Amino acid sequence: MFTLKNYTVLITGGTKGIGKASVELFLQLGAKVIFSARNSEEVSRLESNLRKKYKNIEGVTADVTLIEDIERIKQHVNSKWGKLDVLVNNAGTNLRKPTIEYTEDEYQYILNTNMKASFLMSKTLYPLLTKSTYPSIINVASIAGNLDVGTGSPYGISKAGLLQFTRNLAVEWSNVGIRVNAVSPWFTKTPLTKGLLSDASKMDKVFARTPLKRVANASEIASVIAFLAMPAASYITGQNLKIDGGMSANAL
Repeated sequence: MFTLKNYTVLITGGTKGIGKASVELFLQLGAKVIFSARNSEEVSRLESNLRKKYKNIEGVTADVTLIEDIERIKQHVNSKWGKLDVLVNNAGTNLRKPTIEYTEDEYQYILNTNMKASFLMSKTLYPLLTKSTYPSIINVASIAGNLDVGTGSPYGISKAGLLQFTRNLAVEWSNVGIRVNAVSPWFTKTPLTKGLLSDASKMDKVFARTPLKRVANASEIASVIAFLAMPAASYITGQNLKIDGGMSANAL
């Protein structure tokens, strides 16, 4: 039950942070992995490094906000595996600023990357997921989808929307056995949060609110994503697992 051996897995935003940690962990657990990202150099570099240890790894350069790129990913997965066991919708981005300072293009960019991409990926890969014995989708959301944590309003909107999408899809696709869950990290060491984590005054506030008194490592988020994909989690769907060091349980 606690295995991913020979599972076919597709991870978006796979070259950095939580995505990269997930790619590495799924490979360690015996899965066959395809990952995607926009930057072709980063895709090639990570694939080359991982191939030194794993044979079942492949990177695809793609922008998952574009349906033509998603269709290309689908065709690639279909020709290689003919099915998909696990889809991890991880690609995400953010720009932090006051609401009145966002341009419409910036707002749309954040929502397209964080929410639209997961909708299009799930919809497009659906036929391949239905061919799996244990199909599963894991959406990487955020605590910001439930609380204001200073990320900027478009990011919060996008993650809240992703959480509701998770619930809707879990119910709608239950008739074909596709489980759909989300994870919501709190502050995590990734390239996206590097500047924020170097702000000592900000981190003092974060640690004061977090019972475990630290931020998460990307590998700690990846381990929950991997568990949700396993047969051991076969009765879990429509759920949002908060990985926050106890922050959301702390009212003081």
